[in-house]
Amino acid sequence: MTVTNGTFLVVGLGNPGPKYASTRHNVGQMVLDHIAAQTGGRFTAARRGPAVVLEGRMGLPGSDARTILAKSTGYMNTSGGPVSALAGYYRIGADNVVVVHDEVDLPFGVIRLKRGGGEGGHNGLRDITKALGAKDYLRVRVGVGRPPGCQDTADYVLSPFRGSEKKELDLVIGEASDAIETLVLKGLTDAQQIVHTREPR
Repeated sequence: MTVTNGTFLVVGLGNPGPKYASTRHNVGQMVLDHIAAQTGGRFTAARRGPAVVLEGRMGLPGSDARTILAKSTGYMNTSGGPVSALAGYYRIGADNVVVVHDEVDLPFGVIRLKRGGGEGGHNGLRDITKALGAKDYLRVRVGVGRPPGCQDTADYVLSPFRGSEKKELDLVIGEASDAIETLVLKGLTDAQQIVHTREPR
């Protein structure tokens, strides 16, 4: 698979339907919905794979980059098929695939960028790695914190944000959206220097 014209495939992970729409596991899709709302775009059915996509550009004309925002219409643990199908259709290599996902190993609201690495028990990432046959795709990790007490991690990520978190959620989603644009336009190293050095809220 080859990369064409510097196009990026930006994938927001989550589960389908209103039951899961406001849960921690769906924060990746929340971020993409925010970008779509900011640009006035609308997701439509993908030509390849069970997903919806929004084709557009990030940045100012002349220094912008073509992006394909994508959300699977299937469940989190089957994210790999749609991602692989879209990457193949648009001829985008793993280097230019950006996956936006919830991260329990980061405190709520902390955003971190990286390329490759393990999946940390995240079924969506595991399935994407298997389908792409590569780990070296980009990740935008949105911290949701660890479950309190003895709560099961799976139950925790499939539950809604707490009231105190909801008050800051829009700000976190906006910061994650900005991080994606910085990553796409400036590259990983420069984006990490910008995003990772932000003062904690």
